[in-house]
Amino acid sequence: MPAAALKPKPTRKPLPTQSTAKHPVLLDLPYEPVAKRPLPPGRPREWYITHNRRLKAMRLAIALLDSGVLMPNQAQNDTIRSTAQTIGVHPPSDTTCHMVRAFMRYSR
Repeated sequence: MPAAALKPKPTRKPLPTQSTAKHPVLLDLPYEPVAKRPLPPGRPREWYITHNRRLKAMRLAIALLDSGVLMPNQAQNDTIRSTAQTIGVHPPSDTTCHMVRAFMRYSR
């Protein structure tokens, strides 16, 4: 029996997909943050600072990915800060911008 007879034939051709890299997606405005819950008491101050910084970086990374900025090297500090202004959060520090790029790097 020939090897070609063992392969199942595809029933139909897969549909083409659109890439957001070619067509940037506009952000849905107005941006509404998720409902906030109280943080657990009794932690050191540094824990709260880091926790809030991670939340902010994640929000910014998601907004950048939704707007078509897919690679971390495309997300310069100015781009991240303008996105922060667009979604209505305070401008991030250099450390938070670095964290945004790290989130984007690991989201692929």
